Amino acid sequence: MSAAPAAPQPCVEVDDLRVDRGGVRVIDGLTVRVPTGRVVGLLGPSGCGKSTLLRSVVGVQRVAAGRVRVLGHPAGSAQLRRRVAYLTQAPSVYDDLTVRENLRYFAKVLCAPRDDVQRVLELVDLGEQADSLTSRLSGGQRSRVGLASALLGRPELLVLDEPTVGLDPLLRAQLWELFGRLAGAGATLLVSSHVMDEAARCDRLLLMREGRLLADDTVAGLLADTGATDVEHALVTLILRDRSAASA
Repeated sequence: MSAAPAAPQPCVEVDDLRVDRGGVRVIDGLTVRVPTGRVVGLLGPSGCGKSTLLRSVVGVQRVAAGRVRVLGHPAGSAQLRRRVAYLTQAPSVYDDLTVRENLRYFAKVLCAPRDDVQRVLELVDLGEQADSLTSRLSGGQRSRVGLASALLGRPELLVLDEPTVGLDPLLRAQLWELFGRLAGAGATLLVSSHVMDEAARCDRLLLMREGRLLADDTVAGLLADTGATDVEHALVTLILRDRSAASA
């Protein structure tokens, strides 16, 4: 009888991570694994440490202690520069360039194929705005330019910080469908959000509060554990449970 295939190595491995900012401990001993080829949602209230964790995964955050490995390498390693894409809450795009010119520039920086520009334009539905100045776009369209630049070169890990903020419900739904297709093609997506109804579109959820991990589970597992009917109420239940344990 043949042995069962080994489980794939996690895309991201975080061990006992501690991060201080302004003299305040914002992540305190966090350990988590992000599975390969999945859409993993990072949820929690504002200020709980979501963006700091994402910055640590990308390798642009100074850490006080702990270890972060991405695709088998220390976070921020030179070997990861073209394998990891990072989209911040404020996408970095050039207002005096057109959408296409922005993407051509980033494609050149990333050594992505020239025809990749048209591919990502279609993925984020910006074909009609391709030759418009970025400064003339709406906030949601500018966000999509940033997302398109992150998709150049087909990165193995996409780290997306609140990518759907400011988008209308239809476009949000379309982008989450895109995230699912990307994961289906083998990419890993770590997506932060404070919009709880987006959680149902994730393969796995990481729920944070005050720099700590409250839960690492599927939506079904989270609801079963808390007895809640939706993720928002599950998060509230976990917070109350955490407070009760801390005061005991």
